[in-house]
Amino acid sequence: MNRIWIPAHLQHFTNGSERVEISGSNIRQVIRALDNKYPGLGEQLREGDMLTPGMTVAINGSVDHLGLYATLDEDSEIHFIPAIEGG
Repeated sequence: MNRIWIPAHLQHFTNGSERVEISGSNIRQVIRALDNKYPGLGEQLREGDMLTPGMTVAINGSVDHLGLYATLDEDSEIHFIPAIEGG
């Protein structure tokens, strides 16, 4: 089971949980499963066939640039990382 770290600004979708466990062999499947379990969360992470602009994914400690197509091991650690904004 994959361990998914949810950004603080999206934890209201997961009833305050910062980490959840979800199955999936790629990021697209994980986001679909997250959205099934936590309705509305998928829309915050995915826009069409891409991650939401400003969202990055790190898998097992490394930023992955394949987005939704990144493949996963059976028990990957996944962090969705929002861009830091400001000026």
